[in-house]
Amino acid sequence: MKNKNKGSLSEQLNGDLLKQLQDKKSTLKQQEKEREEKERQKKVKEREEREANKSFEELLNESELDWKKFKR
Repeated sequence: MKNKNKGSLSEQLNGDLLKQLQDKKSTLKQQEKEREEKERQKKVKEREEREANKSFEELLNESELDWKKFKR
């Protein structure tokens, strides 16, 4: 009878531990998604700030248009 009780207690502990681990896994996955989204938003903001702070010369140099064609 002791073995039977011990086994069920062991199974219950394993079940509780498994549930805790699964909860922790889902929490960590959610935290990772949030971290990745914050990082993505940070990169977008930095890129927008760099674009906004470019000088006319930088924008002109990056342009794909051939300005010589428009020269008279």
